[in-house]
Order: sequence, then C-alpha cells, then structure tokens
Amino acid sequence: MDDASAIRPIRIEQASPSELGITWSDGRESRYAVRRLRLACACAHCVDEWSGEPRLDVASVPEDIHPLKIQPVGRYAIQIDWSDGHSTGIYSFRQLRALDAEE
Repeated sequence: MDDASAIRPIRIEQASPSELGITWSDGRESRYAVRRLRLACACAHCVDEWSGEPRLDVASVPEDIHPLKIQPVGRYAIQIDWSDGHSTGIYSFRQLRALDAEE
C-alpha cells in the first residue's frame, strides 16, 4: 500500500451551497465546487468506456446542482446522489485528491 492509498477523508461536509469540503487524515482541507465534481463524474453514463471520450453534455448540468446524499464505497471512494437525478458515479479518494491539486 502506498502513502496515497492510506489517506482517507475524516470529515465531509457541505461547506456552502456551491462547495463541498473534505478534511483528510493527513490534515489537508480541500474545497470542491460541487458542479465541477458533478462534471468530473467518470461513470459509464458520463464517459465512454471504450474511448474515454466525455458523454456528459455540460450544458445539461444545472449551475445550482448539489449533493443530496454522500455515502462511502468501501474504503476507497464515495458515491454522490446529485440533485439532477444522477447517482451512478463513484469518486475515489485518489481522484478527489487529484482534483484538489488541479484547483
């Protein structure tokens, strides 16, 4: 197991109407624009499994999208039920940390 796989969220909260906050086990505090998280969904509905090309129409995601429910997936990810009805995406902790580094 590498160091990155040992890092886990210790707190996840809706920081504001448009931001999700995660406090990580290494002390880092991350904030994510919730719409950006929805657009980063990598499920088969949002990204073509064979080509890797995006399938999600960005214009179809409302500006005021927000999480309705966030639940753990094993010890490596979270799943978010979104206000636009989408709920099949899994966000690994590794993906979330990478998204935080990009902001």
